[in-house]
Amino acid sequence: MDLRYSRQYEDYRREVRGFLKAHWPPSGDAARGSQAEQATRFRALAISHGYVARSIPAAYGGSEQPPDVLKAVIIAEEFGRVHAPGDVRGIGASMLVPTLLEHGRENQKQRFIPPTIRGEMHWCQGYSEPGSGSDLASLKTRAELINGEWVVNGQKIWTSGAQIAQYMFCLCRTEPDAPKHAGISYLLIDMTSPGIEVRPLRQMTGTADFNEVFLTNVRVPMDSIVGKRGEGWTVSRSTLKHERNMIGDAAGSRALFEGLLRLARETKRNGKPAIEDSEVRQQLATIEGYVLSHQYSGYRQLTQAARGWDAGIAGMMNKLTSTNIGHSVAKLALDLLGDEGLVAPTHEARVMGQPPHGHAGWITQNMWSLGIAIAGGSANIQRNVIAERGLGLPRDFAAQREGSR
Repeated sequence: MDLRYSRQYEDYRREVRGFLKAHWPPSGDAARGSQAEQATRFRALAISHGYVARSIPAAYGGSEQPPDVLKAVIIAEEFGRVHAPGDVRGIGASMLVPTLLEHGRENQKQRFIPPTIRGEMHWCQGYSEPGSGSDLASLKTRAELINGEWVVNGQKIWTSGAQIAQYMFCLCRTEPDAPKHAGISYLLIDMTSPGIEVRPLRQMTGTADFNEVFLTNVRVPMDSIVGKRGEGWTVSRSTLKHERNMIGDAAGSRALFEGLLRLARETKRNGKPAIEDSEVRQQLATIEGYVLSHQYSGYRQLTQAARGWDAGIAGMMNKLTSTNIGHSVAKLALDLLGDEGLVAPTHEARVMGQPPHGHAGWITQNMWSLGIAIAGGSANIQRNVIAERGLGLPRDFAAQREGSR
């Protein structure tokens, strides 16, 4: 296996580095305003040079570059090296935009994609409900078409970022008499609409990243539906696919493990650095084995993508592998902390998507590792997807029993 880039791609890497050296961090007029404003201006410049929103057509604010996964990886590596704002990684850009490109109408693409990929428009995901988590298709939120508008009533829960989002992409039941998968529609809802109430959900980490959202007679324009009426389940599967890819990145697993190595060097066991303890070293080696397998699976998928091949079952495993590694890392980190692991976490100690900073950050990471195994489809749901769609195994016994009723 040769993991080196060709001369052509190394030349491209130097080109990207030159752009970053000239424009990031910003200086002069480009440095005015808040960090968010600086990031938005930089993204616009990077789009014009073909480094950001590469797959997005120019008509929708993207750079419309020919597909080249190796160039995309080089851009991600170089932007990450200098902490430059590249493609927006939020719910809207990572999940909704690909869904709109696949299923949206022209006016929806024109209106929503450009501000979303620049980081100006924030979204939240209205999927889960108090009685509809893993069995999402059992959702109860209803949307009725009355006088040319959708009137929405119901409740959503575990809604990340609802307190700052301008819009929600929401699953609603529009055909109450249809089979549960066939009666759902996919709506785009303005979060400033009358009748929407957002209530923060305080977590054991001390933060409130999730929310409950109550919708009472919320009026939504008729043309806010994505795809056809009653076919929202098909649209939603596109969104979930992109959510799982967002969670299952191998780079995140490697960064988390590197942070664990630093912690093992800083903490003591029997008066010595913990990393010198044979038991700790064995656990670290075991975890690194999983991290390396995740990385090399990513390289394999990268090769397949570069050749236009589908990743198949390997692509289905990314999210599950990533969350399993995250839990193993957090568990060992808590063991290394000893009594310090009993201290309450602080919000400032943990920035999601980055390795934990300080001991309190590892406490929060441990708590997050429990929840992330549920986000984007629970671990057991992922195992069923891999078994049934990837390996061709029979459906889960409980699902077979339910289907026979």
